[in-house]
Amino acid sequence: MKLCDMTIHELAALLRAGEVTSTEITESVFDRIDQVEESVGAYVTTARDQAFEQAAAADKRLLQARKRGSLSDISPLMGIPLALKDNICTRGIRTTCASKMLADFVPPYDATVARRLGDLGAVIVGKTNMDEFAMGSSTENSAFHVTRNPWDFERVPGGSSGGSAAAVAAGEAIGALGTDTGGSVRQPASFCGLVGLKPTYARVSRYGVVAFSSSLDQVGPITRDVWDCAIMLRAIAGRDERDATSSPEPVPDYCGSLKETDRDFTIGVPSEFMHSGLDSGIRELIDNAVRALEDAGARIVEVSLPHSDYAIAVYYLIATAEASSNLARMDGIRYGFRAEDAHGVQAVIRQSRSEGFGPEVKRRIMLGTHALSSKHYDEYYLKALKARTLILGDVKEVLEKCDCIISPTSPTVAFRIGEKLDDPVALYLMDVYTTIANLSGMPAVSVPCGTLKGLPVGAQLIGRAFDEGTLFRIAHLLEQACGESVKRPPLEAMKGGRDR
Repeated sequence: MKLCDMTIHELAALLRAGEVTSTEITESVFDRIDQVEESVGAYVTTARDQAFEQAAAADKRLLQARKRGSLSDISPLMGIPLALKDNICTRGIRTTCASKMLADFVPPYDATVARRLGDLGAVIVGKTNMDEFAMGSSTENSAFHVTRNPWDFERVPGGSSGGSAAAVAAGEAIGALGTDTGGSVRQPASFCGLVGLKPTYARVSRYGVVAFSSSLDQVGPITRDVWDCAIMLRAIAGRDERDATSSPEPVPDYCGSLKETDRDFTIGVPSEFMHSGLDSGIRELIDNAVRALEDAGARIVEVSLPHSDYAIAVYYLIATAEASSNLARMDGIRYGFRAEDAHGVQAVIRQSRSEGFGPEVKRRIMLGTHALSSKHYDEYYLKALKARTLILGDVKEVLEKCDCIISPTSPTVAFRIGEKLDDPVALYLMDVYTTIANLSGMPAVSVPCGTLKGLPVGAQLIGRAFDEGTLFRIAHLLEQACGESVKRPPLEAMKGGRDR
């Protein structure tokens, strides 16, 4: 196995033992990028020179720690090449949100999550492709190029964090960060055979993350296994004085919780989620996952989320309304792309936004603006907020008697590129299982549970607020029971180079 195909914790052990260097790992990752990036299209920007500088610095710190006998003070992320979604600000590296609007934007500061990874000695390989401003479920809505799924180049990697998922699945990064507003970490993880976590709302700082929907957005890791996911969450979680919404809740040792052997879990299966729109093959794999957890010692109970049918409608009202507000700053005057041939303030704003935003972003801005208008505020936005409260109540009630809720992550496997582009509603329905976690603020993780017709399938686990430790333990149990066979796409699929 090549270094670029190993997990964070495997490489951390080799680095601590002095058996490999961060420079060697980084070389392996960039060799893989040179080999497959033309086919995959995972990145908007790579930072090769900076990455090797960071790798050399990590090697120096590791050597000094070994000499002092203080390796216990070194983070497992020291010297590990990671990728960041391109809506996470990085000082000196452009942050485009995969949009013409920000195509040349180079932030003067790091997002808190980027700074925390840098402080721990992680190596930042580059910025990954995404649906423009995180609005999409397929990473086809990028202003730059389409990202392809390493399992099948004719299929999407999911979205909106598809570039991050594709990079990790293809060995172009050892781990990655994405953002999840309605499933944008979990769905790509499911499509690419990876573990993807949306933490509890407020667990991770959003400072320096370009906002889509401020009450729903969360940064989360995409990794090759649950252990790596726990490592990355520990690194980025915690209170940040620059984000007033971040929680002071203590951050536990998630990896330590994975060592606990207790399997006395109660897992709820919502009857509403096993509906006719779910692919029968995915339903069978989820049923198998439930049985595997039961065989491992968990107690399975049927539960109900009676207001879950409203989740998609509620989500797309709240998310688009908040997007309309957040993206108002992109006006060509204070911020973002400016049309060259427009004259007068109104013309500059109108033409810059018309040319700078892609069709899906404009669609959502218009939906959100309509929902917030004085004539429709009570009818749409206020009603959505009330329904969100009912959904939160349902989830809390179930989690009072269950340690987590299990469901499919997505109703289908990765679909073909272009298959749903002309049907926005079909794309929106890809989030049918994932939006509930964002609307309720609860943590949720997607774990591989098998393959269907050669493509990965993920099971979603939704846990209690700020109890990611228990969620990781159940996810690890599920991973051991049925996830081992779907961690890597077939390497022969990544040979050659196909035009994007």
